[in-house]
Amino acid sequence: MKAPAKLIPRIVANLEQVISGQSAALRKVLAAFLAGGHVLLEDNPGTGKTTLAKALAKTVSATFKRVQFTPDLLPSDILGVSVFNPGAQSFEFHPGPIFTQILLADEVNRASPRTQSALLEAMAEGQVSIEGKTTRLDDLFFVIATQNPIEFRGTYPLPEAQMDRFALRLSLGYVNLEEEVAIVSAQESHHPLDDIEACVGASEVRALREAVKEVRVSEEMKRYVVEIVRATRHASGVQLGAGPRASLALTRMAQGLALVEEMDFVIPDHVRALAGPVLAHRLALDPQAKFSGATAAGVVADVLRSAPAPA
Repeated sequence: MKAPAKLIPRIVANLEQVISGQSAALRKVLAAFLAGGHVLLEDNPGTGKTTLAKALAKTVSATFKRVQFTPDLLPSDILGVSVFNPGAQSFEFHPGPIFTQILLADEVNRASPRTQSALLEAMAEGQVSIEGKTTRLDDLFFVIATQNPIEFRGTYPLPEAQMDRFALRLSLGYVNLEEEVAIVSAQESHHPLDDIEACVGASEVRALREAVKEVRVSEEMKRYVVEIVRATRHASGVQLGAGPRASLALTRMAQGLALVEEMDFVIPDHVRALAGPVLAHRLALDPQAKFSGATAAGVVADVLRSAPAPA
């Protein structure tokens, strides 16, 4: 086990002070962050999406910005804008919230496609182009976007190209009765988020990201990943299957999850745990399949059942 990985239990314990009953989802988000992939949290209001983003930022001592996406939000509200300074007789650039380490794009599907597209270059290449100038973002740049799956009025569905930029799409879901009672009790006087303190710094996060790259993926495991991804392209009812970027994402996310679980190699369980969150949002079903009740998650589950795992 690499030395940086010994930090993982400390990070997880810190997050679990605030996020109760969501251990599996929490570890997947952490895996994505350490593996350099962005996350789309699709869930009902009040399930802890914003709290998770804030807790992660405080835990790793990262700069944090939140943007509430609305129909009137403009690309410049995210990227920044140049303002004329009469004293200096020149334009001065005022950076937008995208210049941060962890960005919470809240209700991202409420903004227009033009504004949504402001995130594309940043998420895909870690840079933004503003007024003809390209600027690199922080190397820890990480987007957690949220959307409400049950509200459609006044929303703009994310196009396939942007969905493909999210390494994972997750749903936190509701906790059980005992855990919900514990949440109510914990917040009687104040929010636990107020008590959380950083337990690692930027240099340690960078070391963990390097450690992810060193997690071993055998040739058999690579073939297993690719066979799963390729099978989605020929699955019944699928109009658009997952592409090679999905194979890369599933491999890298599995490396991240292996590190979070303090292992230095990927096993089939890591791939199976992440196949749905990595692949389902990349699939487009044909109308007849949707009408028949098929879902992208169901397609991935069927593929996993038929794909033989390496011994």
